[in-house]
Amino acid sequence: MAIHREHELHQRRFGRNAGLGIVLLAFVVIVFGLTIVKVSRQDEHGNPPVAGASP
Repeated sequence: MAIHREHELHQRRFGRNAGLGIVLLAFVVIVFGLTIVKVSRQDEHGNPPVAGASP
């Protein structure tokens, strides 16, 4: 079995896939961060904080 050099099309496809993977990872990190902030701001009953109340 001979060793073949990777075609230029495969290099472009890998670049696109890597870029899409980074974008998807960033989206997951943002959603996870927003979820953590939302959960951490709830009281012991799961209610959001009252406007004007001191923490």
